[in-house]
Amino acid sequence: MVVSRRILCGTALAFLVLPAQASDAAKFVEVLADKVVELVKSRTGAERQAGFQEIMQASFDLPYMGRSALGTHWGRASEEQRSRFLKAAESAESKAYSERFGSYAGQTMAIGKVSPRGGGVIMVESSINQSSGPPIRVEWELQDRGAGLRVTDVRVEGVSMVMTRRSDFNAYIQRNGGDVEVLIKELESRAAR
Repeated sequence: MVVSRRILCGTALAFLVLPAQASDAAKFVEVLADKVVELVKSRTGAERQAGFQEIMQASFDLPYMGRSALGTHWGRASEEQRSRFLKAAESAESKAYSERFGSYAGQTMAIGKVSPRGGGVIMVESSINQSSGPPIRVEWELQDRGAGLRVTDVRVEGVSMVMTRRSDFNAYIQRNGGDVEVLIKELESRAAR
């Protein structure tokens, strides 16, 4: 995935106030994309899954994303359940991404506008240009919550990964008696397959 060095800030004010932060955020997404491409090109099977898990641990705020995705059920879960949920969700996600990115087919990513938002959020717009078909719009939500920049959400064509997981997880829990333990066991099962 060749990533263009084109970086645009959302407004002149954003450029004046946060040029280093905007540049850092764009570079963060660029490096992340390069790591994913290298992983997909060089590893398969369990090695690829382990690589995705390493990338996710280093680049994503997984505890924050997990709490957000579990929503109101987070407060009802025990500490042990929370820990198991985060571990199972991370493993299940790394497995899913490893399978989804089955092969590299020459896609490129172009970094677009970088916009600061409230609460320390920085949005990095990008597009994945495919060898066939229209480009895919991907927005990266980044925050520094004390451990450096990390991804806190990804929106593909405007659809939030965290909100999609929240909806899916909530529906699964509701269909299965309202107990978060059922979801945790399902995620543990998915990760073990």
